[in-house]
Parts: sequence; C-alpha cells; structure tokens
Amino acid sequence: MAQAQIYWIADYIWGIANEVLRDLYVRGKYRDVILPMTVLRRLDTVLEPTKQVVLEQKALLDKAAIVHQDAALRQAAGQAFYNTSKFNMRDLRARASQQQLKADFEAYLDGFSPNVQDILDNFEFRNQVPRLSKGDVIGTLIEKLVDSSINLSPNPVMNTDGSVKHPGLDNHAMGTIFEDLVRRFNEENNEEAGEHWTPRDAVRLMAKLVFLPVADTIESGTYLLYDGACGTGGMLTVAEGTLLQVAVEHGKQVSTYLYGQEINAEHYAICKADLLLKGEGDAADNIVGGPEHSTLSNDAFPSHEFDFMLSNPPYGKSWKNDLERMGGKDGIKDPRFIIEHGNNPEYSLITRSSDGQMLFLSNLLSKMKHNTKLGSRIAEVHNGSSLFTGDAGQGESNIRRWIIENDWLEAIVALPLNMFYNTGLATYIWVISNRKPDHRRAKVQLIDATQWFKPLRKNLGMKNCELSDEDIQRICDTFLGFEETEQSKIFPNSAFGYWKVSLQRPLRLVAIDPNKAYTPKEIKDLKAKCKVDENASPVIRKIHTPGKAEVDPIHGLFEVIIDGKSCVVEYEPDTDLRDTEQIPLLEEGGTESFIRREVLPYAPDAWVDDTKTQIGYEINFNRYFCRLQPLRKLEEIRTDILVLEKDTQGLLDEIIGGADK
Repeated sequence: MAQAQIYWIADYIWGIANEVLRDLYVRGKYRDVILPMTVLRRLDTVLEPTKQVVLEQKALLDKAAIVHQDAALRQAAGQAFYNTSKFNMRDLRARASQQQLKADFEAYLDGFSPNVQDILDNFEFRNQVPRLSKGDVIGTLIEKLVDSSINLSPNPVMNTDGSVKHPGLDNHAMGTIFEDLVRRFNEENNEEAGEHWTPRDAVRLMAKLVFLPVADTIESGTYLLYDGACGTGGMLTVAEGTLLQVAVEHGKQVSTYLYGQEINAEHYAICKADLLLKGEGDAADNIVGGPEHSTLSNDAFPSHEFDFMLSNPPYGKSWKNDLERMGGKDGIKDPRFIIEHGNNPEYSLITRSSDGQMLFLSNLLSKMKHNTKLGSRIAEVHNGSSLFTGDAGQGESNIRRWIIENDWLEAIVALPLNMFYNTGLATYIWVISNRKPDHRRAKVQLIDATQWFKPLRKNLGMKNCELSDEDIQRICDTFLGFEETEQSKIFPNSAFGYWKVSLQRPLRLVAIDPNKAYTPKEIKDLKAKCKVDENASPVIRKIHTPGKAEVDPIHGLFEVIIDGKSCVVEYEPDTDLRDTEQIPLLEEGGTESFIRREVLPYAPDAWVDDTKTQIGYEINFNRYFCRLQPLRKLEEIRTDILVLEKDTQGLLDEIIGGADK
C-alpha cells in the first residue's frame, strides 16, 4: 500500500477522536478510547473470514466439555487470537437502545481470546464503556470505523465491477498506522512522552550499532531479541527490522523471536497490540507486563539468554518498592545483582534506591549468551549519572568495573542534548559485547556525537533536534572506523579505573607514655581526658614482636626506639585527620609512588589503611572532550576597551550636566 494511503487512514482515525470524543474527554485522554478501538476493528476484520468456523468449533468443544480450548480455537481462526461471541463489529451498528448496545458490545468484548483480553484489561478499556454509553457515542465510533470509505482489513474491498475500491492492509501497513497513532498521542502529551517513547532516530542508531559490526558474521538461523523496559515496543520492532534487512543484504535467512517486559499497563497493552496487529502473535505472547511485572523484582525470563538486547530504562526513578519486595539491601539474593567477581563471592551491584537505571543494564548482562559464536550484543541508553555516580565499592561503580574488567564495553556514544521528549539531560548509548573483535580487545571507544544533529522546525516537548540519516551514518562510520579523531577517543580499559585509598595519620595526645602500647579501653579513656596536639607524641596501639614485622611506614608499620631497642609499632589513627585519595590504575609505580610524591612531603607520618582500599571505575566524558577556548590577547582586549571609551566619551558629562540643569 502506498505511504500516502497509510497516512490518510491514520489521519482518518485521528479525526474520529476530535469529532466524536471532544465533549466527553480532554485531548490527552482520547487515546484511552481510540487505540483499543483501532485494535478491535483490525482484529475484527482479520477474524471475519473464519468467524463461523470458530463459532462451530466453540460449540463442539463446549459439547465435549473440553476446558482448555485456546489452542483449538486459535487453529480454527487461523490466527493467534479469536472471538467466540456471536457478534462482529458491523452487527453492533444498529440497536434499539443504548442499554442494548452496551450489553451487546460488552458481550462482543468478552468473546475475545485471553491474549486480547489481557490487552483490553491493561488498556482499562472496559472502564471507558459506561462513559461512552452514557455519552451515546459507542454506535458513532463503530459507524466511523466500519465506514465504507476506510478499510482496515487485510483483504481488498471490491467495486461491483470487480475493480479494487480499497486495497487490503497488510500487517506491516497496519502496524505503521498504529505506531503513527501512538506517536501522535505521545507528542500530544509532551509532558509524559519520554517516559515510554524513545525517539525513532535514537532507536535506529542503537539498532545499527548493535547489528552493523556483526553484519558479515550473522548466519542463517534463529535469533532472540529482548528489551527489559520495552515501553510500547518500538525498540524491539526496529531492531527486528534492522536485523532482517542486514540478513537480506548478506544473503542470509533469519527468523526472530521478540521478548519484552514492561511495568506500565497501558504501554504494555500498546506493545502487545502492535505485535498482534503486525501478525506477530507468538511475539505478542512473549511480552509480559503490567504493574505486577517489574523487571527488577519480578524477572519474567530468569532462565533465558538472548542474542541481541536493546533498552531505554527509566532515569532517576526510585526502585525502593522493588528493593523492599526483594528483601532489602541486605536480603537480596537475586543472581542478577549479587554475583561473583574480583575474588568476591558476593560482589554487589545494588545501586542507590533513588535511581535503578544501572540495574536494568545488569539485568541485560545476566542474559548474555556465553557459549555461541556471536555471543550477545547490547545497546542501552543512559543519562550522564551512569558514567560517574557511585563511589568505589558502591553498586554503580561495581557495575562499571564488572563490565570493563570483563572487557565487554565496546563504546559509549554521547548523543546531542535535547534528543528526548521530556529531558534535556545529556544521554549516552552504551554498546556492549562479550565477543569483542581482536582490534577492540582491552580498549574502549568514546564518541562525542553531541554536535551531529539536525534542528527540528518545531519542538516536540524538550526534543528540539534529531539525528538525520547522514548523522546516524556518520556515527556508525566513526564507531566502525575505530580511529582516534577529534570526536573519537580510544583508551585502554584501565584508564577508567582507580584505587580509592584511605589515608590515616596518628592520634597525638599530650602527657602520654610514648614508649607504651595502649589497649583500646585505655585509648578511649585517653581521648576523653588528654588534649590533642599536633606536636605531641603519637599513641601506640601495638608493638610487634621483634622479627615478626618489617618496617613499612607507607602501610602503617613504623620504626621507633624503645628502651634502646629498634621496634616496629602501629599507631592509633586520628579519625579527624583521616583522608582519601583517588589514584589512577595507570599510575606509574602504583599507589606507593603516588603517596611518596603527593602525600608524604606534606604529611610524613601518613600511611595507607589497606583494609579500606577499594577499586572504582568512572568515565569522565567532559575531561576527554573538553575544548579549551584560548585566552584573548591583551592587545585585543585593550583595543576593545579603547573603542568603548570612545563610544561613551562625554556621555557621563551629558548625564551629570543634564541633572544640573
């Protein structure tokens, strides 16, 4: 079907909302009716040819007292869904009363298969029926949707002479119409669009970053795609389309299975409906959602592994409720978030409860394939906090460390500002693979694409720019080229890591015995009655047996003379003088070299408390792509000042003189 015809149909349905619902709903609520009604009309037309067969099969199954009828009725309908009511939508146009129409319409809804019931329940469409009936618009809505001027059926409408009046609407065209309606309603409600609608330009880029690097190595076969925060399903469908296109271009035949999870009921309903409308009934069955299906606390696919994963998780959204359902920070045992890494059998990926976005990434990582040639590839969008939030040893930093030390991070792409509908924050695409090509091993590429965009003629919420096809290609070429340029920087993995070391200094108290080791109780008493003085003797808490310890002042083992003998002692630290240093993993000579150069010249009695040393990772994008503006020359500044003086010469006199007059 021609593109113009597709968008004419979308315009027609969009017009129904304005014409029929104007006095019943505010504009932001039109979609609560139009989207489910559009779904129902499409399903109705698809089921028309087998309607009688389904009714006969239903009667036989009931007569035989067969309880589980779903599979048989699907087979009878020839679809992944069916309707066992005696009505189709055309039958409901004329009724003697609104009460009768309401009853018959509800019976029609009740006749749909369980998967369609799930969609209707999550749209909460039945809640709209009393209001529509009271406003006397159910019949009008049906009349508009079954009108002879529009055809939502896959079969063509013929003229009496045998010519085609309206061509049939295939699944792809119907999916396009539905997606266009969803997009329009999202843009109509700019304040919430970004919550579940990732701009298509960003999705296309993500899909290309996932598939292009392995385009030459994809074999014919079956591939599993997953999105753990699938919203209305756009990422899954775009990713599927991109994979199929890449396969065709390389002479391969592939089939795909789509999997997704979404907590928002309406978004889940839209996603599942979209897949049904596109003829992907099996994929629709693999979408799990609703308020009880949070990806973090109720993983719908705990035993699954996937080939390709794309996601745009919520940023800055509290996951405190999930945390409580999972047993609290100390009670979580979920293997997605408590793993083994760095000789730690209980390495925690648990982030702050105020922002769970990095946990969605951990969820994807837990579902990677490790025993296949292609492994798994991931693209996920995050805001800037994912790059640096979390101190060493905390969840966010631990996730970055886990990814980078496993050499899974291929690249991070900085997107233009104001790319998304409801946030002007900086956003970044993380590209991850557990099958890095040789030339990328032990390296990470950072790409600054913030200046590669096309302005929009009209803002959509906070979105004021988009990635053109040329911009997307430029980013992909930069990624695939893997070369150092002004917009592309390549670093060894360890460039992002650091040691966080705890520096201690001795507690110095007046009027103490400098040759005695004090017990913890004695030290507590001394702190209460003795004065702290930086020139006083340090408090010894342990004197090592001769020959049992080596002098190592950097690590807190100091040499002192006690009763004429050389002894190795440990001092009680002064908590008020405790400090930390962040030392890069690439520091030549390691932590000791740094301490000798940067600390001991200013605090010669300082030492490192090795029990508190942690490894952290952060990625400071601004540091690597900072563009310093050269200072202006003094002569230029002087010239500007002289020009200003000349322009304002006499102005002050004129003002003052005018006041005197």
